[in-house]
Amino acid sequence: QVQLVQSGGGLVQAGGSLRLSCAASGRSFSRYGTGWFRQAPGKEREFVAAINWSDSNTYYSDSVKGRFTISRDNANSQYLQMNSLKPEDTAVYYCAVDSRPSYSDYKTYNYWGQGTQVTVSS
Repeated sequence: QVQLVQSGGGLVQAGGSLRLSCAASGRSFSRYGTGWFRQAPGKEREFVAAINWSDSNTYYSDSVKGRFTISRDNANSQYLQMNSLKPEDTAVYYCAVDSRPSYSDYKTYNYWGQGTQVTVSS
């Protein structure tokens, strides 16, 4: 069983930056696929960024490419650095982990963080 604890997030003005963290209890990320998703009110959960389990390549949605960076350390934490934030980035952000997920499909991840609110004001 993997437990994920998120930190970071909050309120920021447009153009600002935030960093989200996600720590796994007692489990290294090294052989897992890890990702970040977000969900705005009334919308389906959507893919933001991921590190693929098979090749450790990083992938981003078109809406955040060039502004967000996903990373993880060699232990048990992953991060999402968010720069040049826009009001449309406002959502609850979730980290996710699984052994062999389809990196952009949230339905293939079984382990989730508790979610953290990111609000970008215009």
